Amino acid sequence: MDKTLGVQALIVAGSLLISASAALAEDNAVDWKALQQAKVSLQKGLDAARKTGKPISGKFEVENGVLQLSTYTASKGKYFEVIVDYKSGKIAKTEEIKEGEDWTHATEQAKAMAAAKKSLSSAVSKAVGANKSYRAVSAIPSLEDGKPVGTIVLENAKGMKTVTEKLY
Repeated sequence: MDKTLGVQALIVAGSLLISASAALAEDNAVDWKALQQAKVSLQKGLDAARKTGKPISGKFEVENGVLQLSTYTASKGKYFEVIVDYKSGKIAKTEEIKEGEDWTHATEQAKAMAAAKKSLSSAVSKAVGANKSYRAVSAIPSLEDGKPVGTIVLENAKGMKTVTEKLY
């Protein structure tokens, strides 16, 4: 009986490990080595994306094995994913978000930014300024108790940390 329980525990543990790995892959996680390729900061990427609307979120991610700087913008009731070239800072691609999970996220982020008095870019700059050896990996706004805040993920060679900046 003890061997059966042990085998079942190993199977469960293995399944959890596989699930966690899949979740990381789905998150398109960026490691420090990949982030070092980027010549453009997240702040500059958000600023570049302003050409297509108000930046409502931004992140470095790995898509199909390639690093990219993805931002969401809002303009006239529409949402866009704007890919900024992480080497030049120029807009590489703009695509309207019309449905699905991306549209749901963009809608929530736009609500938070509509209540914000500070830009997401300024929140990222403040977070990076207070954490000198770190680079910003992502900036996602949300409403906490009805007030807009930006959740900024920072990374350096030693690891990651998350800070929250007020957008009001």
